[in-house]
Amino acid sequence: MIIDTPQHQNNYIQQENNETKIFGFRLYLMSDCILFAGLCATYAVLCNGTANGPSGKDIFELPWVLVETLLLLLSSLTCGFTMLAIKKNNIYSLISWLTFTFLLGISFIIMESYEFFHLFAEGFGPKRSAFLSSFFVLVGTHGLHVVSGLLWILVMILQISIKGLTSSNYTRLICLNLFWHLLDIIWICVFTLVYLIGYL
Repeated sequence: MIIDTPQHQNNYIQQENNETKIFGFRLYLMSDCILFAGLCATYAVLCNGTANGPSGKDIFELPWVLVETLLLLLSSLTCGFTMLAIKKNNIYSLISWLTFTFLLGISFIIMESYEFFHLFAEGFGPKRSAFLSSFFVLVGTHGLHVVSGLLWILVMILQISIKGLTSSNYTRLICLNLFWHLLDIIWICVFTLVYLIGYL
């Protein structure tokens, strides 16, 4: 006869709570997918509305964006390595991979910010045409998501450094990985729709 102790009951309740949180976060990610699908559809409709201004081929620097893409894809790889560090219960390795992910992500944001600054300096702001308005909204929304992910990474590094790999931190890291990998998938779609097709 197996008798559940209070400790076993607490562990079971904690596990159920963690699974519920992850499921709820997946629902949030689905809503994010709908958001970006709408933004991509809007861009597809407005991308030819240049108002006699520049088109994507005139302003996009494909090699620059390819480097941005490479940085974000590498950050997805390093973020994935955090899960391997968790399985080995290696806190030092976990924090190291989170730090690498942050550095790659912040490099992506710096390059994207420079691209935006350069376009504004050339007079190609969002008010210039419908094409540029939809471009800035789509790419800028993705950039804001990356920034929020970077802040999340910093918080996780701080929490893990102080509290270690607790059950709550483990759940947060799973959600962080889901979020970060989704951003990479969305960026591949944005890169193809906006930059690659626009440049060609």
